[in-house]
Amino acid sequence: MKLFTASCSWIPRFISYRGLSSLNSNLRDTKDLLIKYNGGTVDLVKDTTTGIATISLNNPGKKNALTGKMMVELADNISELETWGGGKGLILTGTEGSFCSGGDLDFVKKVLTPELGFQMSCFMHDTLSRLHQLPMISVALIQGGAFGGGAELTTACDFRTMTESARIGFVNIKMGVITGFSGGTRLTRILGQRKALDILCSGRSLDCNDAKTIGLVDLVIPDMDSLDKTKSWLIKNYCTWDTEIIRRVKQVTLAAAEMDIETSLARERILFSQLWGGPAQKAAVSKNLKHN
Repeated sequence: MKLFTASCSWIPRFISYRGLSSLNSNLRDTKDLLIKYNGGTVDLVKDTTTGIATISLNNPGKKNALTGKMMVELADNISELETWGGGKGLILTGTEGSFCSGGDLDFVKKVLTPELGFQMSCFMHDTLSRLHQLPMISVALIQGGAFGGGAELTTACDFRTMTESARIGFVNIKMGVITGFSGGTRLTRILGQRKALDILCSGRSLDCNDAKTIGLVDLVIPDMDSLDKTKSWLIKNYCTWDTEIIRRVKQVTLAAAEMDIETSLARERILFSQLWGGPAQKAAVSKNLKHN
């Protein structure tokens, strides 16, 4: 116990920032630190016609491995989407046939202390929690490889599509660590404790068929035109309805998953009442759509 306390003596002053203002201050400090580690970009495109946004991880020379700068740009993109009232759906993907190979090792080697690791983890937890909580239906398009931190990114999305030749692996254990971007918790919620434990402890990579069989992936698609196919699937299955209805459905499911039942029910009543008697309902009632 003495050894643990001594080696992690920095933890209390970071864990103590439970107040929102203090938390935001620490995240800003971490952002200022991370942005110094250059390389790659994270690009956001918003289609105002369909309401579908696309975030692309762009560091193709390193199979879209994440640098500190890319982490900051991902966070900034999520902040922009939080203010986009016209958003229905979000696709998270990578460029040039790869999703994300995890952390850029050149960047990783420069932040190899427990304190910096904790700061980075807090920053990415906040970013991916905000991604998951967007009132938009999100899907990760996995192509090429999604490994380590890259695999973790996919768990923050509501759904996952995967190309036929792609592989996904929570290989963190092979690198001497565990999940640092919230992927362990999120994977367990997706698959259950037993399956998640198996995937995390083995560190093995899964092909599209294995990932689909265990319930990690929702749709397997051909390699060609994978982005267009994912976008069509997202629109057809989840984003054909009125924007405000889609956003409130997402909010209801988030509340049910993350709040106690009474708080969730209270939230659902409020969201329901905001739509009752609105333009979309009146149009449906006038067309007697319920019975068609």
